[in-house]
Amino acid sequence: MKLSTYVVASAAAGATHASVVKRAIDDATILNYALTLEHLEATFYATGLKNFTQADFVNAGYADPFYANLQKVASDEAEHVTFLTTALQGAGAPATAACTYAFPVTDVNTFIATANILEGVGVSAYLGAAASIANKDYLTAAGSILTVEARHSSYLRAVAGEVPFAQPFDDPLDFNEVYTLASGFILSCPSSNPSLPVSAFPSLTVTSSGTISNGSTINLATSSTAKLPTTVYAAFVTVTGPVWATVTASSGGYTVTIPSGISGQSYLVLTSSNNTVSDDNIVAGPAIVEIGAKNGRLSTGCSGSSSSSSSSIPTPSSTPAGTGVMPSRTSSVSPQFTGGASFLQISVSLVGAAAAATVMLLA
Repeated sequence: MKLSTYVVASAAAGATHASVVKRAIDDATILNYALTLEHLEATFYATGLKNFTQADFVNAGYADPFYANLQKVASDEAEHVTFLTTALQGAGAPATAACTYAFPVTDVNTFIATANILEGVGVSAYLGAAASIANKDYLTAAGSILTVEARHSSYLRAVAGEVPFAQPFDDPLDFNEVYTLASGFILSCPSSNPSLPVSAFPSLTVTSSGTISNGSTINLATSSTAKLPTTVYAAFVTVTGPVWATVTASSGGYTVTIPSGISGQSYLVLTSSNNTVSDDNIVAGPAIVEIGAKNGRLSTGCSGSSSSSSSSIPTPSSTPAGTGVMPSRTSSVSPQFTGGASFLQISVSLVGAAAAATVMLLA
């Protein structure tokens, strides 16, 4: 189903990202969808700043005023929760409450890597939902949040050693695509929460490590719930429509060659169609792929073509229950995060439990 449309001022943009509308979605549902993401982000930052001190960040290589800036990010996310809740209540609509989450964080570096990914997904979520908002006042408010999320994302990307603004256009994600990525953090939600018309696709993860560039070949793995057709196609989600990539079946999954023109935090889906990308033909994904050089420099190391990522980061379902739970932090101090394999490890954890969590938000 098409829940958002991407209008692009480009004569070359012949393909649309989604298919024909099957059911309408009203502004209250969109605001609750946004509030679901803001609750997740606000809880993530509040939990991280409770578990890690300013000294922990400094010892890990994140010099002041980085900790103070994180506190400002946390405050922004909490303000977003309050704003959206107030808007819904003012419109006479029920507002979703925070769920119980599990975050794949073991130390300061994995906290920053996860925050980096969450902010990028948040930008894509607001961008993708914008075209579905009918009320202009709500649209302006959502746009105001979007620009702040983009600032958060750029700041964290720079801290992570990645290009702060890796491409001229951000990538919009549809409702189900975002929920597929977000649901891996959700353990349970209050039964009183309003239901949302979203569901998760089977997860898709990148199992290659190292720097990934245009022309690199990466390895992909799908969840056991994926019902894959004999022939599948790979597409990167962009504002101008899908960018198709060469995909080949391999032992235990697929290999995909990164096409030209894709960079930064990008999203790859497997489909049963080679013409469009829609909720009707996505068979797995999106997978999160960080594409491009770190710190604006070309890498002379691994191309990311074949090596496997041996992540020790727990998946959300393996962590203890709580409003926002992170495993006990390790006693060792790691060097400052520089991207690459850590990004891939976090993204594997991020989508690992997506399918199992779907019913929690729909109940």
